[in-house]
Parts: sequence; C-alpha cells; structure tokens
Amino acid sequence: MATDVTTAAGRGTVRRLAGSLHRRPRLRLTLLLTAPLLWLAVLYLGSLAVLFVSAFWTTNSFTSQVVKVWSTDNFHELFTTPVFRQVILRSVGVALAVTVLCAVIAFPVAFYTARVARPRWRPLLVVAILTPLWASYLVKVYAWRLILSEGGLADWMLAPFGLSGPGFGLPATVLTLTYLWLPYMILPIHTALEQLPANLLDASADLGARAGRTFRSVVLPMVLPSVAAGSVFTFSLSLGDYITVQIVGGKTQLIGNLVYSNIELNLPMAAALGTVPVVVIVLYLLAIRRTGALNSL
Repeated sequence: MATDVTTAAGRGTVRRLAGSLHRRPRLRLTLLLTAPLLWLAVLYLGSLAVLFVSAFWTTNSFTSQVVKVWSTDNFHELFTTPVFRQVILRSVGVALAVTVLCAVIAFPVAFYTARVARPRWRPLLVVAILTPLWASYLVKVYAWRLILSEGGLADWMLAPFGLSGPGFGLPATVLTLTYLWLPYMILPIHTALEQLPANLLDASADLGARAGRTFRSVVLPMVLPSVAAGSVFTFSLSLGDYITVQIVGGKTQLIGNLVYSNIELNLPMAAALGTVPVVVIVLYLLAIRRTGALNSL
C-alpha cells in the first residue's frame, strides 16, 4: 500500500512539473538548450580562448619550451615578416577564388535541378550532388592528385588540343578545393530556386524583361541570401584547409601549412597564425551581414 501511495505521489509530481513546463515555453526552451550550449561553451569557446591566450606567449629559443610570459612579439613578427603577409594574402585569395568558382558553377547546376529537371528526377539529382560528401576526404584529394599528375587524366584529355594539365601548385589547389566544397554551395541555391514562385518569372517575362534582366532583377536578389550562406562554408573551409595544399599544392604554402609546421617548433607562433583565419572569417561574416544578404536567412 505504501508503495502505491509513493508511486502515485511521484506521478503527480511529474504531471505538475510537465504542466508547469507546458505553461512556460521559455523555461522549457532554456532547459533544452542549457546542456548543448554549455558543451559548446566549454569545448569550442574554451578552446578558442586557450588559442588566443597562448598566442601571446613566447618560446625559449634554446630549448623550444613555451614560456608563459605575456608578449606581442608573435603578432609583430606575423605582420612585419613578408613571408607571413604573402601567405595570409594568398590564403584569403584562394578562399575567395574557390567561393567565386563554386557560385559560378553552382548556379546553372542548381537551376537545372530545381527548375528544369522533371519533378520525379529532382530528389535523385540532389542525392547525386551530395554523394561525393559521403566519400572520404583523403580519397577525393588523392584522386585529384592522380588526375593532375604528369601523364594523368588531365594531360590525357587536354593532349588533343596541344595543352597539358595544371600540374601541382596553386591552380590545382583551387580546383581541388572547388570540387570538395561545391555541394555546400549547390544545395542552398537549389533550395532557394525551388522555393522561387513561378509567377514572378512569368510576370517578369510578361513585362518584357529578357532572361538576363529577369536574373538580375528577380532571381538574384531572392537567391543572394542562399549564396551568402553557401559562401560561408566554401570560404571558411578553404581558408582553414591545409591537407589539400600538401597533397596537390606542390610548393604552395597556405596558413594551415604554417600552423602545422610551427606546432612542434613554436606553439605560440602557431597559435598566433591560427587566430588569423578566425579573425578573417568573423570579418567576412560581418561584411556579408552588412550587405543585408543574411537578413532573410
């Protein structure tokens, strides 16, 4: 009997608690988000804080041991050494080039999958676009190394035209990164074009607008937020990549390579170099937000 009373009391408490949470949606949302946000703060923001702090430490030139003394020498060297400046500018240029190429390629592909292809084929085309993301990153990069190598597929295809492949270097890095991150640009543009009302295109044609004018005045303003969303992925992933450039980049150096090479020898300098992509990506996001492209996301 006592057990039944205790069980009933427990059920009543649970019901009252559930009713209280049902009446307070903000409290329910807070309880749901507390654990993941705490996890994010500890792992992600905590690691970023350690990165920023260690960037102001120094290294003993004789023992290579980290000396926890506050100093701005790493950042001074970072922005006064010509090699570091060239690598930073090259890395940002590669990220921008990959983003532009992804947008140029993604538009016609997404337009076909969203507006031209038959409705029953559209899900299959989207799956086909996303299929490369299921493959291993290293497998895809090494596949491009075989394609771009001397006597590889690129040379074989261009030989009838008297041309040869780009080989290993900066163009190969941009080409490979474009292939790797292209699905991240196609998918949001496809979604935006799929949701674009057909009557807007018909109205533009009825008013005498040609295809180019319709694209500039109707399609592009409505798809621009999706392009901005896709560019965040392509830009940030390209800026922080260092494996691709090691495999197909030849002697090309990007920020990621310098971070990797300094981890063992000069950890504070590696941390200072690691802050550069973070700052650049934050500035990139602020610039996109300033244009208003993210307002409707």
